[in-house]
Amino acid sequence: MTAPRGAPPGQRRRAGLSGLLLALAGCRLGPEYVPPTPELPASYRATVSDTQAATAGAAWWQGFGSTELDGLMAAASAGSFDVRAAIARVAQADASLRAAGSALLPRINGGTGENWSRTTIANAVPSFGPGGLPLSSAQKTLEFRTYNLGPSASYELDFWGANRAAQEAAAGNALFSRYDQQTVTLTTLASVANTWFTALAYQDRLTVAQNNLRDAEETLKAIRARMEVGTASMLDVAQEEALVAGVRATIPSLRSQRDQQAAALGILVGRLPQSIPIPAGSLTTLALPEVAPGLPSTLLARRPDVAAAEAQLQAQNANIRAARAAFFPTVTLTGSAGWQSEALQTLLLPQSMLFNAAANAAQTIFDNGQLSAQYEQAKARYDELLADYHKTVVQAFTDVETALVAWRETTEQERLEQEAVRTAQRAADIAHAQVLAGTLDIVAELQSQTTLYADQDALAQARLARFLALVSLYKAIGGGWSAQDVTAPDTPIYNGIL
Repeated sequence: MTAPRGAPPGQRRRAGLSGLLLALAGCRLGPEYVPPTPELPASYRATVSDTQAATAGAAWWQGFGSTELDGLMAAASAGSFDVRAAIARVAQADASLRAAGSALLPRINGGTGENWSRTTIANAVPSFGPGGLPLSSAQKTLEFRTYNLGPSASYELDFWGANRAAQEAAAGNALFSRYDQQTVTLTTLASVANTWFTALAYQDRLTVAQNNLRDAEETLKAIRARMEVGTASMLDVAQEEALVAGVRATIPSLRSQRDQQAAALGILVGRLPQSIPIPAGSLTTLALPEVAPGLPSTLLARRPDVAAAEAQLQAQNANIRAARAAFFPTVTLTGSAGWQSEALQTLLLPQSMLFNAAANAAQTIFDNGQLSAQYEQAKARYDELLADYHKTVVQAFTDVETALVAWRETTEQERLEQEAVRTAQRAADIAHAQVLAGTLDIVAELQSQTTLYADQDALAQARLARFLALVSLYKAIGGGWSAQDVTAPDTPIYNGIL
């Protein structure tokens, strides 16, 4: 802003000051945000040899092919207490962002006022009215009423970017709250899947125990029949009775653990446990998506906890700038307009119109080191969040590596357990036939039955471990993946996210 030639010195000084202030407006103090670049591995140590790629995508649980699981996931997404609380935190962060943004706009207040005063004429003043008559006490009292009406406005010029930095910090916190909601949702859905799969595994183990109990009871009947004709002893009967009793004793524990897992689903989906049906299916009827080799590390860019950690970094970087700007003066412009009158009937007359404008600057001269301490605290907090961010990235790769190892090993374990069950079943069938024919001692059949039951129970647990490993992998990469993700080139560049 330039004053016209020939203007008074005071006007030229004001014009020069205004130009300087406009030039300083919008200054950004403090460091610009630079995305961190953590160390990234070239590849995962664990690999898999499967050739079929899972294509669950965002709704990764649909790859298991269960309508019951789909319903539980929908209920958890809408009714989980943790998810609902996270959504409320997003609303709080959005409100804080709007509040922070209001500092960048003028504040306008409107109001009316009335002042009233009463003054009594002093005794030293002549107390005689017209005609020389003395004034009464009422005539000696003067009343004054002043009315005013009009708005007032104030605006803090954001020369050093303090208000803008505060808004950017609030925006970073709002972004963090959204990623945090995604993290809570992903964790909740993974917990639902794990809990439901565990309940189904207990149901499978319960089925195995019940089948073994039925077979053992049939064998016991046959041995008792043989004892009646003298081809079996009391010891044979007692041994088979002990086996039946042992198998029967495992059933209440398995049923209890299955029901406990079903009840645990209630808190995850936000419903009373009585409303959750007892799982009646089996893990053997579910599809199990295969994991294709060469999962790209760029999938970790979708992990909400990694994105949330960076959002915190961005917010804290803005806090540093705000703390730095606190060292510099703040300039506030105020103005008011309206009417003022000492009589109600003249309040809105043109001559009662008034305007007032003022500018003031304020700066802390000596604060015993408070501003410096706050600035150093903001920088130290950024360093802390940076360390947390790198830890989150390393944890992400650790989770994927651990899940891939678990998937590889549990897949091999299930294959071996299936082979063990087939072998044990063949041995048990042979032993049972020979016992019925009277050509084999009962002890051999008892041993084969015990081995078969143990292998069948171990197979159910191995199958559960494989399901849980796959859920862990889905969670580790922030959700499911598609064939396009797998065939994409693995580039360790994270576009500012990692």
